[in-house]
Amino acid sequence: MSDFVRNMIRFILFLGIQVYILNKIPHLHRYITPYLYFLFILWLPFSVSRQWLLLIGFGTGLTLDYFTMTPGLHAAASLLVAWVRPYLITILTPKDSTEFNYREPSPKAMQWTPYFVYVLVLTLLHHTYLVFLEWMSFGSFLSFLIKVLASTGISLLLILTVELLFPRKLKFRTNTA
Repeated sequence: MSDFVRNMIRFILFLGIQVYILNKIPHLHRYITPYLYFLFILWLPFSVSRQWLLLIGFGTGLTLDYFTMTPGLHAAASLLVAWVRPYLITILTPKDSTEFNYREPSPKAMQWTPYFVYVLVLTLLHHTYLVFLEWMSFGSFLSFLIKVLASTGISLLLILTVELLFPRKLKFRTNTA
């Protein structure tokens, strides 16, 4: 299966789960909102250029905004994740390309600790920006912080569960030069 077809299936699957399952379940608490759709952006191959990554991130968020009737909230948060992702990957991956030749981020490709840091930072960034844009008022900072941390925690739990239950068969890059 080509990378394009695999990523289109992931796009449809993650957005479908977000729209038809996660957004429909009763809220666990007023502070907890699980998000899984942005895992599509996190799982994109390393070879995707920054321009395409930004377009894909914006399109992913805009598609979810269409279904949830939130004008631009998810598009802005997804775009921020897509913008920061290459910089974070550069920091967390080995500089020697001979020992790093996987096509996409995963626990197997990056090892568990760097992958967890990668997911944690981007999830925290996504949720902080999303909650900030949702609230955009002078409310209680403690409530803001609790919502960000609770949503990040439940989303991290979902992401790690997906990683453990559905391990990906990773392909190596054939051209490492």
